[in-house]
Amino acid sequence: MTSPVLGSSGVRERENGTADVTGVLVLGACAAWALVTAAGRDARPEGLLLAVLAVGAGYATGRIMGSLLPVGAAAGAGALGVVLAFFGPSSLHLIPGGIDFAGPAGRSGVTAALLTLSVGAFCCAAWAAPVPAVRRSMRLLAAGAVLCALLVGTPVGFAAALGVLLCSLVAGGIRRRPAYLAALTLAAAAVSGVTFAVAQDQQPRGASAALHEQLTAHRVGLWRDAIAITREYPLFGAGPDTFRDLSGTARDTGTGAAPAAFTAQGTLHADEAAPPDGKPHSAPLQVAAEQGLPGLALLASAFGWLLFALWTSPRPTPVALTAGAALSALAALAAIGNALSFTQVTAGAGLLAGIACARRLG
Repeated sequence: MTSPVLGSSGVRERENGTADVTGVLVLGACAAWALVTAAGRDARPEGLLLAVLAVGAGYATGRIMGSLLPVGAAAGAGALGVVLAFFGPSSLHLIPGGIDFAGPAGRSGVTAALLTLSVGAFCCAAWAAPVPAVRRSMRLLAAGAVLCALLVGTPVGFAAALGVLLCSLVAGGIRRRPAYLAALTLAAAAVSGVTFAVAQDQQPRGASAALHEQLTAHRVGLWRDAIAITREYPLFGAGPDTFRDLSGTARDTGTGAAPAAFTAQGTLHADEAAPPDGKPHSAPLQVAAEQGLPGLALLASAFGWLLFALWTSPRPTPVALTAGAALSALAALAAIGNALSFTQVTAGAGLLAGIACARRLG
């Protein structure tokens, strides 16, 4: 007769296998739809295909490393995220005296995303560590990464990183995962809903003025262009990486009009903005404009798959929930910035999810 513990373990094993199959299907559908929407057009699906590959490769690497070194893999991922945030190819604007807020064309979005993922990785390592001294050290490193997010001048990134740290501390007292993961999903969806509301001017007047002031008129213009493109091409979108060719705001910026950006002190400086990159700086809006509503549904499915994998993960509940908090914070950052435009961020998200879903050997 099978004991209740073994029976529960067997169910969890089957669910974990289902999550793996679901991930393959979802990532495959994302890649296939990118090729479908690019067929017969002057579109460039390479970027999206690279992002899908990065998520898959990061997830597989995390599963392997997490099985071999449950604590070391998470700690190493956190340290790597901090190094890339400060010394990676997108950290050129983080030199003291030249720090920029997450402006319309800035690069601080990738910094905020990497530091947020690093906090999640350090917290996962803390919950996985059996030695109290190691656990305390990992939490100190997580707090240090939160402080780094504040010092490099990304207030949104600081809020996201701090939120992940607090959620991780709360996760220690939670035994049932579904309600917690559902709350994280709703929070990420709410941020995405705000971006769509701002782009369509459907928020209250007072809130509209405050949001426009913080986001800058340039970014709001990009979001409105994305909505207009989505309405014109609702099914197949305009094609991957074609937003810059169809957006009037992006074209005007490219011809010499410098977009306004917030500095670390919170003041506007149009002449200090980074060069434009031709993206709407919102992953949901970009996917909707370039790949239509089915593409947006696939993006949501990819996020849902990661949370489903964490739900069925054989790792301890605090580890899974901490990773879920980090991925939800990343989704919120991607809804209002360009975080997912960088391969190191998409690979890092897959790596953290893989570590949190790894099955320990033996």
